[in-house]
Order: sequence, then C-alpha cells, then structure tokens
Amino acid sequence: MVRKRQILVIGNNTNGCTPKHEKIAYDIGIEIAKSDSVLINGGLGGVMEAASHGAHDANGLTVGIIPQDDASLANEFCDIVIPTGMGLTRDYLNALSADGVIIVGGGSGTLSETCASYMYKKPMVVIKNLGSSVDPYIDGYVDHRKNIKIIGVDTAQEAVQKILELISN
Repeated sequence: MVRKRQILVIGNNTNGCTPKHEKIAYDIGIEIAKSDSVLINGGLGGVMEAASHGAHDANGLTVGIIPQDDASLANEFCDIVIPTGMGLTRDYLNALSADGVIIVGGGSGTLSETCASYMYKKPMVVIKNLGSSVDPYIDGYVDHRKNIKIIGVDTAQEAVQKILELISN
C-alpha cells in the first residue's frame, strides 16, 4: 500500500477570514480530495474549516491537529482529530505531518506555521493577493538560507496542481 500524500492548508482563522478566503479554501479542499490526498490543517475555524468542508463534500479525508486537549473543539468537517494540548507549538506537528503546504491568507499564526515548514524544507505555495503575512516572501525565501522557495499562485486549482508537482520532485 502506498502512503497517501498529506497536504497542509493554513491561513486565516475565524478572525480575519473573509468570504473570499473561505471560497478559495473550500475549493482547495475539493481539489485535494480529488487528488486522493489527505487534507491536514489546524482543525479550527476560518480557512481550516472551509478547506475541511470542501474536502469533506468531495469525499476526501481530513485531519485536524488542534492546539487544545479537547477533540470536541475541532470543526465538524474533521474526520480525524488530534488534540495536542500543545497550544501554538502544534504548528510544528502540522508542518512535520505535511508533504506540502498551501497558504490562504493568514496572520502571525500562519507565518509561524510557514516558518516551521520552511525550516523543514516543505514545499509551499501561497494564494496571491489575499493580504497574507506571507506576502513579502512570495516567489522568494524567508531568509538567507534559501531552504525552499515559496511559490505564488492565483487559484485553488493552481495551488493544488503546483503543490502536487513540487511534492513529486
């Protein structure tokens, strides 16, 4: 049996998540499910819930790695919930669980997960023009080490297509 690809989707939580973020994340969830990959996220609201919802609606598998120790706090579209009780430290679990990362908007929490993913050289794509904390790094690097280039894309379909391409290389 071949292990399924695991794609982490990160971005705005409930605060700051716009209908545009939700639509893009939902569509990313659908595309991840259609690619027979597993969607991983932080398991809470906003982009996380929208991506989980999309994957769920397309009969995909969703995993929520939540910062709390109570599984009932995860969004309703998580098939598997991993309650870490680790707070924001769980960003590293998210990064290490992923074969690749898709970024949809986001603030400092998203930047933290991006940096964790960068340190572990996880392929990353970001949806452009969403006012993300990651915007300064689009089509570039987080720092002088040039661990992994963060690729900018315009659509949900491009995001999943590109991350699958980067994972396979």
